[in-house]
Amino acid sequence: MLIVGLGNPGAQYDGTPHNVGFATVDEIAQRHRFRLSTFKNHARYTTWEHDGKSVLLVKPMTFMNLSGRAVAHFAKQYAIPPDKILVVADDLDSEFGRVRMKPKGSSGGHNGHKSIAQAIHSEEYPRVKIGIGKRGDAADYVTSKLPPADRAALEKAVSKAATACEVFVEQGLEAAMQACNSD
Repeated sequence: MLIVGLGNPGAQYDGTPHNVGFATVDEIAQRHRFRLSTFKNHARYTTWEHDGKSVLLVKPMTFMNLSGRAVAHFAKQYAIPPDKILVVADDLDSEFGRVRMKPKGSSGGHNGHKSIAQAIHSEEYPRVKIGIGKRGDAADYVTSKLPPADRAALEKAVSKAATACEVFVEQGLEAAMQACNSD
């Protein structure tokens, strides 16, 4: 399996709405006490042995619109089909802090999803969408630091997304969707 958290590299993007995918992968790593310390093929990653399954946790170190490079590499190298690639990303069209899981879908205008779909030649991969809402100019908003009150709400959403990823690994897509989408 492959769990990919989308974001932009660089400290200036930490804590921004666009980097909730990175934050989710970091949360999983923290919970299980490991680090994404290997850098290869445009990504930071680690292998997570969980519940008898081998899972690659990946943070592409390209900018969002080139995320597909790293995803395609890992999918090809480890023969991971699209339905075993779980992508976590922000979603401008969802209410701030709302977390939803889908079995597949279109890019919905998200450049990270566009890049991945083009690189792996499929939109048939599951995704966790963390709602960031629309505020002002989208390009400025997604790469700007959030005020403290919003950070707490987004941290809660990231925690829920990390749990959904764990359930995906442990029990599969249907159970993860039920757990994630039940509120």
